[in-house]
Amino acid sequence: MVKARKVPNATKEELMMLTVSEIISHLLKAIDEKRDVDLNKLKSAVSSKYGLASQPRLVDLIAAVPTEHKHILLPRLKAKPVRSASGIVVIAVMCKPHRCPHIAMTGNVCVYCPGGPDSDFEYSTQSYTGYEPTSMRAIRARYNPFIQTRHRIEQLQQLGHACDKVEFIVMGGTFMCLSEEYRDYFIRSLHDALSGHTSQNVDEAVSYSERSKTKCVGITIETRPDYCLKKHLSEMLRYGCTRLEIGVQSVYEDVARDTNRGHTVKAVCESFHMSKDAGFKVVAHMMPDLPNVGWKEI
Repeated sequence: MVKARKVPNATKEELMMLTVSEIISHLLKAIDEKRDVDLNKLKSAVSSKYGLASQPRLVDLIAAVPTEHKHILLPRLKAKPVRSASGIVVIAVMCKPHRCPHIAMTGNVCVYCPGGPDSDFEYSTQSYTGYEPTSMRAIRARYNPFIQTRHRIEQLQQLGHACDKVEFIVMGGTFMCLSEEYRDYFIRSLHDALSGHTSQNVDEAVSYSERSKTKCVGITIETRPDYCLKKHLSEMLRYGCTRLEIGVQSVYEDVARDTNRGHTVKAVCESFHMSKDAGFKVVAHMMPDLPNVGWKEI
């Protein structure tokens, strides 16, 4: 039982420091005695003891852990340990908002697409509303890939995760329909954010990234079947891409037509065939409950 304690003339910041220090001491003592501690209950009890209206954040506790005890306490304090349980942290980044490439052919976006420059969410990327966590981080960074990467790595490290190995997921619509100049800048910035080097081209960025302390072990790119041709696959291999997320949505020709998808089912089959032959891992994005698709078709 933690007894209430009054510290005369102490500021709120000083009380918070005392609270954090005592919580760390309790945790170290519990480890020495080989007993389990409910961290939430401990934070609540110690915060009440010092008369604090709010509890210390997890990042405050992690930052206060002495260096010699980090290897003991960090595994217990780590937020959402599943994020780095495999040894690889996933960082989702978004390219700048742009129109879907098939608008020129079909006259409009897919009927279910909520975002993009022409939508009510005009500062969001295509097929996103701008309220997803990744979207909000991208908007705060003004879609700068370098800033998105650095901020996310720093955030994960503050939460106790080791960021030695990173896998990128490039989101935000059809990345391969953007200009080659922008694509090169975007991928170069991702690699430079890991190495700290300012590169002149993609090849140089990849070379430095391979020798950096934080290594890029994979890049996933979202694309459409009609932007997954041989020329696109060659470019993505040069970027260091290892996995493709191909927007299939439906395997029925009439559904693809009615939803204004802008490509055929045959294009889906061909894109899968070429992607597999090129050595990519392939993920299919499917959308349930589309018009004229019942339980049997699903």
